[in-house]
Amino acid sequence: MGDEKRIKRITEMETAMDNVSKVVELIREQLDMLGRLSGDIEKLQDYYENEWREDFEADENGELPKDLKRGVLSEDALFDLLEETERYMDCM
Repeated sequence: MGDEKRIKRITEMETAMDNVSKVVELIREQLDMLGRLSGDIEKLQDYYENEWREDFEADENGELPKDLKRGVLSEDALFDLLEETERYMDCM
């Protein structure tokens, strides 16, 4: 094999390795950030299991202020977030 071909291959693999390494580092940083939010995650899980339904029904009955931010009461949003969070936490 010629030196030029080998050098080209090594250069391409070095670039690929650099690209993957950068993304892996970003993922690691993001997982670390998620880990630091474990207290918030636990609060959300407890809320979903214990009080969410009551708040959801109060919203459905028009008992909450119209200008109250209420994304947490979306039927799927909180459940989906907790499921996805659990999958990412499994990667840690």
